[in-house]
Amino acid sequence: MATKTDGRRKLGVTSSHRRALLRNMATSLFKHERIETTLAKAKELRPYAEKLITHAKKGEHFMVRRQIHDKLVYEKLFEVIAPRYAQRPGGYTRILKMTPRLGDNAKRGLIMLVS
Repeated sequence: MATKTDGRRKLGVTSSHRRALLRNMATSLFKHERIETTLAKAKELRPYAEKLITHAKKGEHFMVRRQIHDKLVYEKLFEVIAPRYAQRPGGYTRILKMTPRLGDNAKRGLIMLVS
């Protein structure tokens, strides 16, 4: 199992690298609406992405803009994704377990936005 600190997984990287990793993964998730990654990273991304969607639903542009640096993805989050979940109180993402990765047998997961 991945090592945890303060309830979060370390993912084997520094805190600044982890922050950048989550930002980039969230951007990709909102852009493609599904991404394939390791299960640990998917589980760590879930609360991060859901909080960003909640901020977008509330219209908190500053909070989202600090995390999402891609202008097209930022606009998609406010114009497409947030209105889609306007009536949903939470649970915007789903994680599906996949077969292990061939090279190192790492557990993989598919994280996607719920339709």
